[in-house]
Amino acid sequence: MPYNIRIVSTYPPRRCGIGTFSRDLANALEHFTGEIGHIRVAVIDKDNLPYHIPVDLIIDQYNPQSWRYATTDIITRAKESTNKTIILLQHEFGLDPDDKGNDGAGTNFVNTAKAFSEKGLTVLVYLHTVLDNPNDHQKKVIQDLAHYSDGLIVTTESAIQILHSSLYGIEHDKLKHIDHGIRMSHPSQFDRLAIKEKFGIENRFLITTIGLLSPDKGIQYGIRGFGKFLAESCTPNQKNSIVYLIAGQYHPEFVKSGNGEDFKRFQQVINDAVKQANTRWCTVKSLEGIRFEEYDVIFLDAFLEEKLLLQLYGVSNVMLLPYLNMQQISSGILADTLGSGRAAIATKFRYALELILSNHNCPGGLVIGRHARGILVDPGEESVEQIAQALDYLVFNQTQRLLMEKQAHQRGYQMSWHNTAWALLQYVNFVTEENLIHTGRGMKFEREKPSIYQRTKNITYPESSGQKEKRND
Repeated sequence: MPYNIRIVSTYPPRRCGIGTFSRDLANALEHFTGEIGHIRVAVIDKDNLPYHIPVDLIIDQYNPQSWRYATTDIITRAKESTNKTIILLQHEFGLDPDDKGNDGAGTNFVNTAKAFSEKGLTVLVYLHTVLDNPNDHQKKVIQDLAHYSDGLIVTTESAIQILHSSLYGIEHDKLKHIDHGIRMSHPSQFDRLAIKEKFGIENRFLITTIGLLSPDKGIQYGIRGFGKFLAESCTPNQKNSIVYLIAGQYHPEFVKSGNGEDFKRFQQVINDAVKQANTRWCTVKSLEGIRFEEYDVIFLDAFLEEKLLLQLYGVSNVMLLPYLNMQQISSGILADTLGSGRAAIATKFRYALELILSNHNCPGGLVIGRHARGILVDPGEESVEQIAQALDYLVFNQTQRLLMEKQAHQRGYQMSWHNTAWALLQYVNFVTEENLIHTGRGMKFEREKPSIYQRTKNITYPESSGQKEKRND
């Protein structure tokens, strides 16, 4: 019998990375017509935006009663369906205000998970943030979500290690790693040269930072690192053939914060960065008709529709992700960078450590990733010199850059949205089967006599609740 999928999340047209994730996941699940009945979204909204199918319920983010009404409605609809309903909660602290409107201080996700669980619905929670230094509220929310759900899904193995450690103490069988999907699975999906010719950059080396902009993106350090590279590694003629494109609007939440004062201050930070970098720069609304040879840094102040976004992956030579939040466990931009076969220069945030370095120990300074999938740099001020060094390596070392593209693309193939959706469905099957098994497991025995076998040599017992392995040698 097929499943009905109920997603609780933000969703386009709201400009939010989690909303984009949920849309791409829903689109991928739709292809499994034999396993899926229908997919519906209860959208978390705060701006009265217009929504369309698969959205059929709207939750007012700052209205606790709206969360309760939506929860009741979902339970009622699940009871009326002959298909089993699977709940997918897309959790992010910033989407969960308390009753007074304080962002990140609420328990709405926990309350909905509890209500669904008590009614016998299968509940899976995607965690988009896992902190290794949470406050008491953040820690309890994650622990409660584990208690009231059938499983917590994360996009990095390192997040599982944190959740299973003594910090959170969540049992390993409640945790599941599923790759973040990618939208572009082959560099030839678009003709790179044709797109470069369209934008007038066929003879340009393009370095790109993509996505909604905010202080956490670290673009001020990216600009300064790029400027240092131009000054120290390039001749005047070579400078005219290299462009740093920063594509995307500022995050709407950031623009409105502090009555716009935070945004104004950060604009001054960016202005100072381009001056300190001694770069020629401009802000445009479209790339068509731009005289690229006249600028070093170009800000494309536009919302990146899907087609343009994929085109930018296709024509970029290097993707620069100078992020400042090292706790970030998910990044659609980095996932799509590997999927489109592009070399990445990224700071050492958790998701980058996983995709580029396979979670191996990462020393300080510039690090070329395992299997040469990208280059890692330290965040903040230290990244300026390291970004310049990384660009010097990639721009003037075509053989290694093309190898890096190949290695990135190989990893990206494993992360297609089709594979991600299939992995989720297999996990749903496993969870639902486990819930049906109530008998046949035999009696449960408590140890009443010490065992000589637990002290036997050469047996390694698995880790438990974050404790290190103990060897009885």
